[in-house]
Amino acid sequence: MSILQVVPGLRLAAPRDVTRMRELLDEAVEVSDAPTVVRFPKGPPPEDVEAVGKAGGCDVLVRDGARDVLVVSVGAMAPIALDVAARLRDQGIGVTVVDPRWVKPVDPALVELARTHRRVVTIEDNGIVGGVGAVLLQTLAEAGVATPVRLHGIPQEFLDHAKRGAILDRIGLTASTIALQAVHDITAEPAEDRSLLDVDGSR
Repeated sequence: MSILQVVPGLRLAAPRDVTRMRELLDEAVEVSDAPTVVRFPKGPPPEDVEAVGKAGGCDVLVRDGARDVLVVSVGAMAPIALDVAARLRDQGIGVTVVDPRWVKPVDPALVELARTHRRVVTIEDNGIVGGVGAVLLQTLAEAGVATPVRLHGIPQEFLDHAKRGAILDRIGLTASTIALQAVHDITAEPAEDRSLLDVDGSR
């Protein structure tokens, strides 16, 4: 996905499950007349994860009242993102989880969601350099959104061959590691930063 980000005008979809694969393939044929890629990982597909709402073209997978952490889940990382959300809620941290579905171009709804949350966490099974999270970070900077962003992806290195789960565990793309980092980031915020959002999520 990092390589494809540099292709002008290209549309890039990352389905999280089989149902979304069908939906995005249909959208690619019916809606898009631009170069289009639907990207999915090797291995058996994850269980279907149904949305609880929409934000622009994004699927909302979890929506809490408090807007502490916005988790941007890319493709098949949805089960891990949901596990992260559950762990954060256990710590009293409000979470919104969204699946962009189309990761290129960046959905404007993601920019507005990031603007109203205290922190953004991106999770992708893709190179962290030039990846979906990195492009979102650049887009937020261009839009003047100062919300801190923590990127989680594949490091810039050659990986030893192994099963998908073993690789994700070795590089820290696990719910426990990601949630622990998010808790650390939230608790490390200065007190004045924690009061930027009112209880209803507005600034």
